[in-house]
Amino acid sequence: LEKAETLKSEYVVGIKGTVKERASKNKNIKTGDIEVFVNELIIYSTAETPPIYIKDDDNAADNLRLKYRYLDLRKNKMQRNLTFRNMITKVARDYFYENGFTEIETPMLIKPTPEGARDFLVPSRTNPGTFYALPQSPQLFKQLLMIGGVEKYFQIAKCFRDEDLRADRQPEFTQLDIEMSFVEKEDVMNEIEGLAKYVFKNVTGEEANYTFQRMPYAEAMDRFGSDKPDLRFAVELKDLSDIVKNSSFNAFSSTVQNGGLVKAIVAPSANEKFSRKVISEYEEYVKTYFGAKGLAYIKLGADGISSPIAKFLSEDEMKAIIEKTEAKTGDVIFIVADKKKVVAAALGALRLRIGKDLDLINKDDFKFLWVVDFPMFDYDEEEQRYKAEHHPFTSIKAEDLDKFLAGQTEDIRTNTYDLVLNGSEIGGGSIRIFNPKIQSMVFDRLGLSQEEAKAKFGFFLDAFKYGAPPHGGLAFGIDRWFMVMLKEESIRDVIPFPKTNKGQCLMTEAPNTVDEKQLEELFIKSTYEK
Repeated sequence: LEKAETLKSEYVVGIKGTVKERASKNKNIKTGDIEVFVNELIIYSTAETPPIYIKDDDNAADNLRLKYRYLDLRKNKMQRNLTFRNMITKVARDYFYENGFTEIETPMLIKPTPEGARDFLVPSRTNPGTFYALPQSPQLFKQLLMIGGVEKYFQIAKCFRDEDLRADRQPEFTQLDIEMSFVEKEDVMNEIEGLAKYVFKNVTGEEANYTFQRMPYAEAMDRFGSDKPDLRFAVELKDLSDIVKNSSFNAFSSTVQNGGLVKAIVAPSANEKFSRKVISEYEEYVKTYFGAKGLAYIKLGADGISSPIAKFLSEDEMKAIIEKTEAKTGDVIFIVADKKKVVAAALGALRLRIGKDLDLINKDDFKFLWVVDFPMFDYDEEEQRYKAEHHPFTSIKAEDLDKFLAGQTEDIRTNTYDLVLNGSEIGGGSIRIFNPKIQSMVFDRLGLSQEEAKAKFGFFLDAFKYGAPPHGGLAFGIDRWFMVMLKEESIRDVIPFPKTNKGQCLMTEAPNTVDEKQLEELFIKSTYEK
């Protein structure tokens, strides 16, 4: 008893005694039916007062949680998340083992590749002046496994990307990687849909007992301004370009005449809720983050129309806009006029923000969606060249192959399929190119000369000379998939030891400086100046 009186929060103790049935049972706790009559109390270790409360609703700052992550992990929520994280990998493995897949590990130290996000580089001490890269994906190796005669492969792989971070991204992440030989798009999608339903049921206890909707990329961008649309609420983009192409309102008509678009979304029943201050914040949002020139609005109140652009639009134009957007009294119409990409990005993001602000999204709903037929190429205006929308190993749809072979680059669709859940891309894949001539043409279209392609991908292209089967696959981002299923707001809450938005581990203080001697052994000298 004297020992017990010294106990404080977070002391680590052990007890020995007799387990007995409780006289007064408590159904609210796991051990509520029993109690222990203690004969011996052992204090294994004492604890100082922790810098954060060990409870789910402590509201500790993120930086404090990450600095003392080992304490944060003691919370019930984090213990639950770690348990479910283990479950998602277990049930995925069970599914693949039962369906004839082989689990194979691919290398972590690989050749740097120039396409895609930045590589994390690792200098080689034994080969001075050369570098490995940490894999962004096992992409090339899993395709080589198909050439090597493996029919069905999977791997739970650690991957790395040196890119700017967001709430659903980390510099290192876990990928569930899948590849299959002698398959077409339908084969892969059906297999993956079965896996997604199996994992979803085992992790959440709910069933997605429906065929996942399929939507072409072009339709997703047109209707939702996003290649990963959230289908839990009905707000969609409406094209007003034809209505305003000859308007006296120059901001609209000149945009259309210069090849741009004018599109709108409707915030339902928002007239009273959206003050001028709120609308100004929305305008600043689309201008700052998406490069929009501005954000026009039309408020439909009980006493008529309120809009700073109303005086520039004819009565017929205003009527047509209201009819096209299907806006009703009490609604607010938001309009962006700009380049196609800017309009999609700005209104797509504003749509999500309005959905949250107006509480239009049912958080208990789960909507799976396949987005298919992505374009092969995307023109990067900053670099003045084409880049691969997915990656350069994606096969071209049969309907567009002749156009590609004839020299066309725009509007070339691919055999791609991204799996989206509640507005987050949780997996993406494609049927791959297995014809070396077409692969070389894709590299050429991306601006890689034959010499550059050989220097960067020579080992990969050589493998195709010896017979490659038709093959395809998909990769899930386990962290993001898990985040969505558990309805977490940040990916950091489903990763045991995550990094900050600057890629730092506050607990271990990584990344950090190293001794000059270590750099000398690697033939490296830092040029950084404080």
